[in-house]
Amino acid sequence: MEKKYIWDKFSADDKIAVEKTAAKYKECISACKTERECIRRAVSMAEAAGFRNINSVIEQGGKIGTGDKVYAVYNEKTMALYNIGTDPIEDGMNILGAHVDSPRIDVKQNPLYENTGFAYFDTHYYGGIKKYQWVTIPLAIHGVVVKRDGTKVDICIGEDPDEPVFTITDVLPHLGAPQMEKPAPKIIEGENLDLLIGSEPCTDSGKADSRDEKEAVSANILRALNDKYGIEEEDFISAELEIIPAGKARDLGFDRSMILGYGQDDRICAFTSLFAMLETESVKRTACCLLVDKEEIGSVGASGMQSRFFENKTAEVLALMGYHDAISVRRTLANSTMLSSDVSAGFDPLYADVFEGKNAAYLGKGVVFNKYTGKAGKVGSSDANPEFIAAIRNILDRNNVSFHTAELGKVDIGGGGTIAFIMANLGMEVIDCGLPILCMHAPMEVSSKADIYEAVRAYKVFLAEMTGITR
Repeated sequence: MEKKYIWDKFSADDKIAVEKTAAKYKECISACKTERECIRRAVSMAEAAGFRNINSVIEQGGKIGTGDKVYAVYNEKTMALYNIGTDPIEDGMNILGAHVDSPRIDVKQNPLYENTGFAYFDTHYYGGIKKYQWVTIPLAIHGVVVKRDGTKVDICIGEDPDEPVFTITDVLPHLGAPQMEKPAPKIIEGENLDLLIGSEPCTDSGKADSRDEKEAVSANILRALNDKYGIEEEDFISAELEIIPAGKARDLGFDRSMILGYGQDDRICAFTSLFAMLETESVKRTACCLLVDKEEIGSVGASGMQSRFFENKTAEVLALMGYHDAISVRRTLANSTMLSSDVSAGFDPLYADVFEGKNAAYLGKGVVFNKYTGKAGKVGSSDANPEFIAAIRNILDRNNVSFHTAELGKVDIGGGGTIAFIMANLGMEVIDCGLPILCMHAPMEVSSKADIYEAVRAYKVFLAEMTGITR
């Protein structure tokens, strides 16, 4: 049972639409490299599409009903969008859920130090990375600094061609024999992933503040940051600075059929889900799109999927619709159906030995469903019910949407998780449905333009046509 590659099925008009969707997607992931940047962009797009902030509706004493569109945000990191359908909301919603955080390197709270004429930021990596992939490449700094008085200062350095970039150094091969004898996880130690940020000493002693002559380079860095952003060294305590690859997403290949860019896990699913949500108008079952944080470290914390944000905001929506009984929230969630929109490991013929070919995800074959993820004996997975899978097959086939199924590598090699099991804990029907990518968790990942276009189609069909599942 082999699924076909989908490029051949596209008409000339389809291929124009593929390029248009890909261009829109590239612009989003080039501009949105942190969770906050993603949510800010999503809010702007949602408001342009007619969505209202749920807090504004509450403050104005308003109500919502069929056809209304509202959204809720937590601290610019997590977002839920609702398009109210004609069916009773207690019958359930159709939900798309993706995460907007990606593997990266974070700046520590006490980061600045100097060593033999170089200034560095001390760092702590975030999520599962191969540390050796992050050295000797151009890096940018994105994030926010919150000053003592609560003033927020947005930071973005390294994206404009006229701006400086940063890097993490590595030992030269001529002196690298001892390093090359280490196992791959130890080639670069976590504490050596420190960012090189400057080398010119401060010549104005009056600007050096508490830094003595031995830390003149650090003093110069602090002066530059204060001149441009008005921040001081102590402001790093309340900062959230992320180190990510500099530069825009680019077309890949002579045929320009692929995209190379940072953070495609899982922003490729986040933005295709958002595109689908914003392009969906009247629906029978209420449509919902979730963009969440912290998936790469277990979906923990107030902005992760394991928080009560989604349940609380769904309760607010129901209250605005006249449902005030707590059981209504439980019924709504338990009767819902969800696509956990997350990426799959695309089959790479150069590393074919880690895949099981019949059950692998392939670039250029459309969206991919993972019935379960987890590790080895399906540990930690949400195993989707066949009744739900059959219903999805039906609506996708009916709309000529291409899809295939996969597992994350060979049984005793593969492993991973998504937010699916968290949502399944609420009693709803959930399956992972995303796009295959190559080089997952690397500084640059590879995707197919054809899959991006087909994912938007798949997600729109799901939102518009999925019905409840009889149990």
